[in-house]
Amino acid sequence: MFKLKSTLQNSETLMRDAYCSTLMELAETRGDIVVLDADLVSSSGMKPFFKAYPDRAIQCGISEANMIGVAAGLSLTGKVPYCHSFGPFASRRVCDQIFISAAYAKLNVRITGSDPGVTAAYNGGTHMPFEDMAVLRAIPEITLLEPCDPVALADITRQLADTYGVYYTRMARKNAVGIYEPGSTFEIGKGNVLRNGTDVTIIASGIMVAEALEAASALALEGVSARVVDMFTWKPIDTELIARCGEETGALVTAENHNIYGGLGSAVAETAAKTVPVPIEMVGTDDRFGQVGTEAFLRAEYRLNAAHIVESAKRAIERK
Repeated sequence: MFKLKSTLQNSETLMRDAYCSTLMELAETRGDIVVLDADLVSSSGMKPFFKAYPDRAIQCGISEANMIGVAAGLSLTGKVPYCHSFGPFASRRVCDQIFISAAYAKLNVRITGSDPGVTAAYNGGTHMPFEDMAVLRAIPEITLLEPCDPVALADITRQLADTYGVYYTRMARKNAVGIYEPGSTFEIGKGNVLRNGTDVTIIASGIMVAEALEAASALALEGVSARVVDMFTWKPIDTELIARCGEETGALVTAENHNIYGGLGSAVAETAAKTVPVPIEMVGTDDRFGQVGTEAFLRAEYRLNAAHIVESAKRAIERK
């Protein structure tokens, strides 16, 4: 069960701090939790874990592919490994290792890719993954997750300790808009309806959830009733909820901090095409590379904002 915050503002807890504190909480009672990092212990906020549990913290260096292989080996010994690197290096750089060493071998590995899309900011285009989920979505049986705030990240990270398989979680490292009240829980594979509406459904994840809620409020001032869904699981996608939203509102808009090709928009469109075909508009990067800039500049540059969601919602409604 989840409860929404009454106002939208930056959470007091950084995403990376929620990630570290949750893993430390797990490690207190479970000796099988192991953390691996690729020369980003400071950036990932994992210094407290490395200090508290040096025998269960592995600094793999700038050798991401090897990190996945080490994690696979740890899985074979009964450990529950959590790996981290920046998004592009935790996905496209290690795609074959994830495929062969982890997924094909049916092992138990968790991978966290931080600073997805425009949240990479000054690290620029080489570190700005708009394609990480698309790269990994074609791997059989993998689970892809994008929690929007520290509360969701903590609950999902905690849940993964008791599951089996290959999981990839993309997360911003620092500030995130707080969406959920502490104590909220989440069901992997099911989207959350954050706001009801009858004219159009906005399906978002990650940093775009707050933008979707803002867009819905703006649309309401114009007499448009917009439903908002936090689709924090991209695979397996919540096909039942997508079909229901399509049937009840007659139009869909997807919003993602990712390329519209192969990402959340594609996953939703594939589902809608097979269940309830309706007009769909996609808000995301349109086949572009990243660049250096502030996150505010990049959001405007790539039109990852509430204003563009509003425009897209109106187009989708017009196409009914």
